[in-house]
Amino acid sequence: MTTNALARPHSHGAEAASDVVPPKTKSQLLRSFDVADFPALNGREEDWRFTPLRRLRHLHDGAWTAAPAGPVHEYGDAPEGVTITRVAKDDARIGSVLVPFDRISAQAYTAAEEALVVSVARNAVVTEPVVLRIEGKGAEGASFGHTFLEIGESAEVTIVLDHAGSVTLADNVEIAVGANAKVTVVTVADWAPDAVQVQHQKARIGRDATLTHISVSLGGDLVRQYVSAEFAGPNAAIDAYGIYFADSGQHLEHRQLVDHGVPDCRSNVNYRGALQGADAHTVWVGDVLIQDVATGTETYEINRNLVLTDGARADSVPNLEIETGEILSAGHASATGRFDDEQLFYLQSRGIPEESARRLVVRGFFAELLEKIPVEPIRVRLHDSIEERLSKVGI
Repeated sequence: MTTNALARPHSHGAEAASDVVPPKTKSQLLRSFDVADFPALNGREEDWRFTPLRRLRHLHDGAWTAAPAGPVHEYGDAPEGVTITRVAKDDARIGSVLVPFDRISAQAYTAAEEALVVSVARNAVVTEPVVLRIEGKGAEGASFGHTFLEIGESAEVTIVLDHAGSVTLADNVEIAVGANAKVTVVTVADWAPDAVQVQHQKARIGRDATLTHISVSLGGDLVRQYVSAEFAGPNAAIDAYGIYFADSGQHLEHRQLVDHGVPDCRSNVNYRGALQGADAHTVWVGDVLIQDVATGTETYEINRNLVLTDGARADSVPNLEIETGEILSAGHASATGRFDDEQLFYLQSRGIPEESARRLVVRGFFAELLEKIPVEPIRVRLHDSIEERLSKVGI
């Protein structure tokens, strides 16, 4: 199916002409499940100009070969109110939230043989986190995956997708949040140094529901994550937080698209990254679309980057597209810089050695967002990982 418009829930067949609405942004000009509908990438496209295509191991051009073994999903017994199953691609839920708007996402949809579904029952209040560990078994050859998170009305749950190991992976994640639900989704990319992952996550948030989305990227050779969200009813909200730390040679890229298409919804995007070492490269691109019908919108996005050594590069591009003046607020900000000399001077003037002072500044830079991760073992592990990276450059 090809749609030159904003995507609607689909039936894996052609849509009637009456279902087609004019495209709003460049990224929405084409949405399709068919790889052939997307032109080959050459790196000059606006959405791909920061991404080193040569490092994608042919995920972008169809010349990939299948991996001998794909990633293994590990999880314990599901808590009461939660079921975890594998379903065939013809399950009606698959593709109901996410219709790919880039070639690699369409490739992942086409090549994935099945989907993993995490379903949370209506009114269930799940007090323990649902943790899925995705363990890569080798970077040789390409793997493809699909995950569907289904949260029922008025449910409350925390779901963690914890990625580790070696892999070459393209995957899609769909997040369907029912009305009045309160959901936290944490995704951790703590891959081995040779891993490559290109991922698209799409959330549809129901009336009066709140999604807290936390993305952490530390490992891998190249990780590119696109998180898009739309609202299915008024008074819905998303808080999207991101933490990333690029070391020498790493490419970590994060993109968001928050589509305000109904009235009285709220979005908040706050991503923070640190970089160190030669050729460390991070990219953050945040897009917020406020359609003409989305009166009463409240939105803000900010990205901050801390460059710790020479030779590292951070690209940061916030964007707002506003089609109505009847909103509560809208704004964006971006900042990239080195250590704050005033902060260092303040700490050193109180007897703290320079190395310890620098470490305290970086800790403070990440602390606010790390504390938003509600799973203590993961929060502690990520804190320790950041500390280990700082020690590499004597901070």
